[in-house]
Amino acid sequence: MDGGTVAILCGGRGTRLQERTHAIPKALVEIGGMPILWHVVRIYAAQGFGRFLLLTGYLGEAIEEFASTAGWAEPVEIECLDTGVDTPTGGRICLAADRLDGTPFYLTYADGVADIDLAALGAFHRTHGGLATMTVVRPRTQFGIAQLDEDDRVLAFEEKPRLERWVNGGFFIFERDFLEYLEEDSILENAPLRRLAAEDELHAFRHTGFWDCMDTYKDAVTLNDLWAAGQAPWAVWERRPAADAGAR
Repeated sequence: MDGGTVAILCGGRGTRLQERTHAIPKALVEIGGMPILWHVVRIYAAQGFGRFLLLTGYLGEAIEEFASTAGWAEPVEIECLDTGVDTPTGGRICLAADRLDGTPFYLTYADGVADIDLAALGAFHRTHGGLATMTVVRPRTQFGIAQLDEDDRVLAFEEKPRLERWVNGGFFIFERDFLEYLEEDSILENAPLRRLAAEDELHAFRHTGFWDCMDTYKDAVTLNDLWAAGQAPWAVWERRPAADAGAR
């Protein structure tokens, strides 16, 4: 049970999921009868990670109750840290500095799932020597695309193609020195990551497999439909036994 500490950002309100999150935190919205947080933890646990730090905020007591009572298939140690209801993402990490005593540490969001190869992610991080690795993905667009010619004739339609550019998919690795880039009012995705990029300390791990984020009610429906159909690519624990994550 090794591989480094995995911190999971669980403190947000999930305002675009109001249909589901008025009484429960976003991390506990269910996919296939289990909270999405359960799925995220198991992506890591199935690949050899055992130590988890949940950075809670909004309705954090519900997350702590779930984490302490859930039946986990893999041996895991889970600690919850209340980082405040309105604390931004970078501030939550900053407040957890004394718990992130390993180097490197892993970080992700509680609402994104992927069939990511964490051994490959860890190996990539070790090779570039920078302070941080961010997994990037090319999600599908929300809408179908009309292909036009120079005379504005519609030539064809393409159903929800992938974006041409890469976006932040979570699944980070940070060296401990990254904590010096954070303040309690930091938004991770703004100044800290921009500063890392400006200093050539941030590298991108390109994940070309499955990735999705439960940002809206529609996303929740999509993920539940995949699970119900037995087509949930992120369920890596169903395809292989727990193994070393390659990050020890």
